[in-house]
Amino acid sequence: MNYFELFDLVPAFDIDTANLAERYRDLQRAVHPDKFADASEQQKLLSVQRTAQVNDGYQTLKNPLRRAEHMLSLRGIDLSHETTTIRDGMFLMQQMEWREMLEDINDAAEPQDAIDALYDSFASYEKSLFTLLTQLLSTAAEDDNKQAADQIRKLKFMAKLNDELARIEDAILD
Repeated sequence: MNYFELFDLVPAFDIDTANLAERYRDLQRAVHPDKFADASEQQKLLSVQRTAQVNDGYQTLKNPLRRAEHMLSLRGIDLSHETTTIRDGMFLMQQMEWREMLEDINDAAEPQDAIDALYDSFASYEKSLFTLLTQLLSTAAEDDNKQAADQIRKLKFMAKLNDELARIEDAILD
């Protein structure tokens, strides 16, 4: 399903999230199961299915990473179940450095300072990835789509690193 069409939006990575939320509320009101309480069983079922599509579409389009994946899937590149590894040597070196820093947090004199520094490092790197991803998704060129897929893979890895850092921070605070 093309969620951009469902929400009557131009397929683009940069979207107006306030407009998206407004369209979501409008669609929800139109297809909500309560509106079909006195309808036939088939209409009730259809309403439930439409509501699920609207919810899935909204969750996909409001999240930049999921939105980018959806755009690529509409272009024929499905990243949802892939196991492709990242071949960017510089990124792999940076990844190893971050992993070492994560391991060293417990031994740091000021663990919270180390945690904050990592959060800042992650955020800076993610910002550069999103900037490049925005540029790549603005075209539909095949090579740009492949590079965009690599950026998404990196961003997924960054999300995992952020989760891991949050778990470490929680453990230290407990």
